[in-house]
Amino acid sequence: MTKHDFTLFLFFSAVASATFSDEQEFCESESCNEREFDKSHFYSNVKYCGEIPLTLSHKLIDALPLDEAEGNFIRVVKGCVFSESQPTPLKEPLTLTAVSQDVLRNILDLNESVVQNEEFVGCVSGGKLFPGSIPLAHRYGGHQFGYWAGQLGDGRAHLLGEYTNRKGERWELQLKGSGKTPYSRSGDGRAVIRSSVREFLCSEAMHFLGLPTSRALSLVVSEEPVRRDPFYNGNVIKERGAVVLRLAKSWFRIGSLEILTRTGELDVLRTLLDFVIKKHFKSIATNDPDKYVVFFSRVVNETAHLIAHWMSVGFAHGVCNTDNFSLLSITIDYGPFGFMESYDPNFVPNTSDDEGRYSIGAQANVGLFNLQKLLEALKPLLTSDQLSQSQQILREYPQIYHQRFHELFKAKLGFLGNEEKDSYVIAFLLKLMEDTGADFTMTFRQLSEVTLSQLQKGSIAPSVWALSDLSSHEYFRDWVQLYVQRLLSVESDSDAARQHRMQGINPRYVLRNWMAESAIRKAEKNDFSEVALLQKTLMEPFMNQDEAERAGYASKPPSWAQQLRVSCSS
Repeated sequence: MTKHDFTLFLFFSAVASATFSDEQEFCESESCNEREFDKSHFYSNVKYCGEIPLTLSHKLIDALPLDEAEGNFIRVVKGCVFSESQPTPLKEPLTLTAVSQDVLRNILDLNESVVQNEEFVGCVSGGKLFPGSIPLAHRYGGHQFGYWAGQLGDGRAHLLGEYTNRKGERWELQLKGSGKTPYSRSGDGRAVIRSSVREFLCSEAMHFLGLPTSRALSLVVSEEPVRRDPFYNGNVIKERGAVVLRLAKSWFRIGSLEILTRTGELDVLRTLLDFVIKKHFKSIATNDPDKYVVFFSRVVNETAHLIAHWMSVGFAHGVCNTDNFSLLSITIDYGPFGFMESYDPNFVPNTSDDEGRYSIGAQANVGLFNLQKLLEALKPLLTSDQLSQSQQILREYPQIYHQRFHELFKAKLGFLGNEEKDSYVIAFLLKLMEDTGADFTMTFRQLSEVTLSQLQKGSIAPSVWALSDLSSHEYFRDWVQLYVQRLLSVESDSDAARQHRMQGINPRYVLRNWMAESAIRKAEKNDFSEVALLQKTLMEPFMNQDEAERAGYASKPPSWAQQLRVSCSS
């Protein structure tokens, strides 16, 4: 494999096209203006959480223009960043099915006993509001499958407010599945059990894998019927509504800026961008005349790093639209994602993605496309020299991505230092994995568990199933020779130290689609035991766990897993 082949291999891109049609009828609202916000007019009939010691603030309202129109009626919104929108409570009875104790304790400063309070379920599902909360829906647009989709926005999410914890961290709390907003278009504002289970589990799983991500506090399920067409084939089924309370340092995305440039709202664009930089990019001086260029450089760098990190754990986001790409370069909006099983650069988790635009191998190129759209959104605020600087920054994106990819995969193989042939050893292994269909996660994990002596002797037991599959390749022995030679080139290293390093980087458990599906099928029958088991397992993905082993979470995926389909329907 040549160096050129290797570059193409890592940066594999599938060209895809899709059409977006939005034939919804909208009501035109008055333009939005910045104004002093009078909280007294907000929801006189709303119930507040009086017994949960969590008070929110809403500095966004003071800093950013708000929609002058009120209510959840569908409309085209102009001249602002947010619309006020009251959550629509789910119909009772409600069941609190999962809680992240880590989020509860370490982000929200709450005691575990708070979940026993009868009020808690209502507070985390939209039935009651935390003190200080003023629910908002965010206005944004986006490029979906390569095409400008116009106004999108939070169609079923409500930003409750911001919490500053005892460590000084600021987190924005948002409900998902909490009812209609001005941006719901033809939707009902709800989310169903299957998508909500996936979002809750994956948000937490990604955190414990060490990836930048939004978090999830809770999952509440109701008996409220919600009708969905899961695969867009005309087969509408009745499902049940659910709400996830999720958190992020910010929910602003590339589409937050795009919509303002597209509609010529440059004053609002500047206001929002200045706010984002001041609040979330504190190392950038607010009086720096090149602050927008520095901001763009930071987003380019961090986006490249994020996608390389996705690749290192075999994660395919599934819907890499600009409205799903965070300005803070964290993973948000968990929909039809998937963790790759058999290694395949063409792996597409989303059955709605007919042409594979968002295949796992195309994610780096899609990141570049999205950053190009970000630069287009910034362009009206840049001088010609600043635009030239930004274009040069964007040209450096492939190198930044490849360097981070290289670093992460070197670590996955236990390499110390740098050697010229490292790239070739990595690419050689990935090619063997592709040819044999070896499992991505377990190949790296089992390499961390076998000794070099076992590798050299070829004594790989059938129970070491991923490596056993890999060893069937005619060039496996050649790769082992290169790999062992590379490891032994560092005299101060030991095999035990290598195994320890690799086991701290290569997870034994990831949220495979079949595992999530198994938990969902039980949850839909009111059995949330597997949701709990997966949550517990994925909190320590690098540690062998007896219960997880008995559940088969590190075993070869069952045959029925190959037939699973996941779509954008949620």
